[in-house]
Amino acid sequence: MIGNDWDKILEIIENSQGFKKFLSIVNEKYQKGIVYPPKNYVFNALKLTSYKDVKVVIVGQDPYHGEGEAHGLSFSVQKEIKIPPSLQNIYKELYDDLKIPPHKDGDLTKWAKEGVLLLNAVLTVDKDHPASHRGLGWELLTDYIIKAINEKDTPVVFILWGNFAKEKKKYITNPKHLVITSSHPSPFSANNGFFGSKPFSKTNEFLIKNNIKPIDWQL
Repeated sequence: MIGNDWDKILEIIENSQGFKKFLSIVNEKYQKGIVYPPKNYVFNALKLTSYKDVKVVIVGQDPYHGEGEAHGLSFSVQKEIKIPPSLQNIYKELYDDLKIPPHKDGDLTKWAKEGVLLLNAVLTVDKDHPASHRGLGWELLTDYIIKAINEKDTPVVFILWGNFAKEKKKYITNPKHLVITSSHPSPFSANNGFFGSKPFSKTNEFLIKNNIKPIDWQL
């Protein structure tokens, strides 16, 4: 399904009758309406960041629900799309933290290839209806993914922005890992702890301390 080591990690899920039934429900939604991201992008985060390469996990909620925006990576939009407000604030914090200027577009694919798993908790959404696929069944898969990464021997940084992402914290029990939490970068909450939280430098300091190559956050 993915094309890398995630297939082995998720084998028990992929082969279960429950998951196959769930995927048929998702496929039906694609057939009957407009669903984002495009079907070939649904597992993009896992395709771009293999299990062995995961250094950092940034958890989002569900995909952007506007036309042409979502491409399977949390907080990321395709190159030709206007940068969303939350990502604008992420770029602002990146500049304040590491003096990296805002990128000209909102495509975070380079981060994914650096080892940053940009994982939404829910992987699909109906056009113009945010959170419309929440509770459909994706959370069972993404919870399993978080639990699998928690079992890694190599230290990983989990970045949880906002209450929705913080719900995943209960699955991160391995003392080798670092969990960074703050408010969500949304304009409604960024001033309540996201700005000034320095997640990018904290991540790299932790990776370097554990003899892991730091993330090049420059896009």
